[in-house]
Amino acid sequence: MTNSLRVLAALLGYPDATLRSHLPEMRALLRDEHALPAARLLELDALMDALARAEPLAAEADYVDLFDRGRGTSLHLFEHVHGDSRERGPALIDLGQTYETAGLVLAEGELPDYLPAVLEFVSTQPVREAKAFLGEMAHIFNAIFAALRHRDSPYASALGALLELAGETAQAVQPPVEEPLDESWAEPVVFDGCSSKGQARPGQAQPVHIVRRPATASIVSSGASS
Repeated sequence: MTNSLRVLAALLGYPDATLRSHLPEMRALLRDEHALPAARLLELDALMDALARAEPLAAEADYVDLFDRGRGTSLHLFEHVHGDSRERGPALIDLGQTYETAGLVLAEGELPDYLPAVLEFVSTQPVREAKAFLGEMAHIFNAIFAALRHRDSPYASALGALLELAGETAQAVQPPVEEPLDESWAEPVVFDGCSSKGQARPGQAQPVHIVRRPATASIVSSGASS
C-alpha cells in the first residue's frame, strides 16, 4: 500500500518532465505491490499512457485547466471543506505542524492540504492507520472522482484507486453544475459553502478539522459539533 500511495501522489502531481520520466517505474511499483484490483490498474495504465503520449506543454496545460480552474476538481482538500472561510487558515497550520512532526518537509509554496502532499504523509503511516485516514476523506475523494468522471478525465482512475485503498467503493455521485470561474471561487460549489451540509457521509453532519492522535493525525473528525 505504501508504494501505491506514493505512485498515486506522483500521478496527481504536476506532470513535468521528471514525473513523465518515471512512469515506467511507477507502473512497475503498482503491479508489484498488488494493492489494487486488475481493472483499476488497467485504468491507471491508460492514464500513464496518456501522459507519456501527450506533448509536454499540452499535458501541463491540461493539468492546470483541470485542477486549478474550479472547486469541483480542486486537489486542495480544504477547499471542499472550508472554502474561503477563516477556518481554513488554522486547519492548514495544524496540518503543516503534523507533517513537521512526522519529518515531512513540503516543497516551497506547497500547501499542506494539497492531495499529493497528504498522500505522501499517509504513505509514512502503518497500513491500518493509513487506511483509516483515507477512509475519513472518502467523501471528498468521491466528490472529486465524480467531477473528473463528468469531464471524462483519465485522472478519475487515481481517485478511484484511493477510494479502493480506503476500503470504499468508487461510486460516482451527480456532480453539480459548475459556475463561471470567478463565481465558483467566490463560494464553494461542491459542498455549498462552509456549513456542515455536504461535508459528511449522507445523513450525517461532520465538520472537518485536525484531530491529533498518538500515532498519526486525522484530517476529518468522526463526530458532529454540538
